[in-house]
Amino acid sequence: MLSPNRAASNSAPDYPRSLPVGEWPDADRHAWEAASRPGSRLKPGGVASHLAQVSRDEFARRYGAFLGFLQRSNRLEQHAGAATQVTLSNVAAYIADLKDRVRSVTAWNCIYKLRRAAELLAPTADFSWLVEIEKDLALEMEPRSKFDRLVLTGRLVEAGMTLVVEAERFARHDLARARGVRNGLMVALLALCPIRLKNFATLEIGQTFKDIQGRWWITLPRNTTKSNRPDERPVPAWLNCYIKLYLNQSRPILLGTKLPTSALWISSTTHRPMTKKSVGTLISKITLETLGVDVSPHLFRTAAASTAAAYGGDTPHLASALLNHTDPRVTEEHYNRASTASAAAAYARIISGFRTR
Repeated sequence: MLSPNRAASNSAPDYPRSLPVGEWPDADRHAWEAASRPGSRLKPGGVASHLAQVSRDEFARRYGAFLGFLQRSNRLEQHAGAATQVTLSNVAAYIADLKDRVRSVTAWNCIYKLRRAAELLAPTADFSWLVEIEKDLALEMEPRSKFDRLVLTGRLVEAGMTLVVEAERFARHDLARARGVRNGLMVALLALCPIRLKNFATLEIGQTFKDIQGRWWITLPRNTTKSNRPDERPVPAWLNCYIKLYLNQSRPILLGTKLPTSALWISSTTHRPMTKKSVGTLISKITLETLGVDVSPHLFRTAAASTAAAYGGDTPHLASALLNHTDPRVTEEHYNRASTASAAAAYARIISGFRTR
């Protein structure tokens, strides 16, 4: 989480925090395009072509953040070779800047992903010195405890359903009612289907959020998931009435007179598709207001794993399959037995038990 930013000088240019690929120095940009080039039957792809798109995007964003820092500190050289600006002096200055703004875990993550991006940009260069810096940062990491923010899935689902009911009964006007229904469905759906925020925020009706024979499914193509594997999971049927309420009544109000879009989540202020950042911020705000605990979207995954471990003992490795993990040390045995879809169904039965009580 970001700490309060240092006051910026009034005369400082308003540079973006992370430079998009199109604004990188030419050598970096061309090297990244070559690294990301997909392979064909007769020609191998670039060195990054095997990575999921979400991973490539994240490495590019972190490398862009490094370039953005160089630009703001007047260190950026537009004609430098690919990844040649990843030097000891530049990285040291970047780390000092990070430590003023972010937590220790985030600082380590930024340097780790900077190194991975640099290796993709310049595969023959030696970045072993940067690995040593990573190790030093890892020793300094103090992860924020999740214990005081851990809420089991049953409470999250209950909070979401309560928000929908309260919006229907007590909202003072149509927009407030639509916003409340959206917020409640958002919390309940993410609790039941704890996919990653990037995928959740960009769900599209008829594409990644489908009605298949009266049952809603989340269907994520392999190129959109971190695991680089398709993720298909059913939404519990008892949520159908809430989804219908949102799609038929609330969502049209939120969209207003704007042009139609297939995006599932619509902003109540801009009346356009919500961004990943706005969805994440909203979910944290909703849970803090309703439960007294700021449960970020990533903590919904922690809640799912904890709930599965506590109540799903008869389904081995339920949590690993539910979260679509690929680490063989965690998932190898389970994936010989069941798919993510069957794991999601087993998990939904557990949560349904909370509702009937």
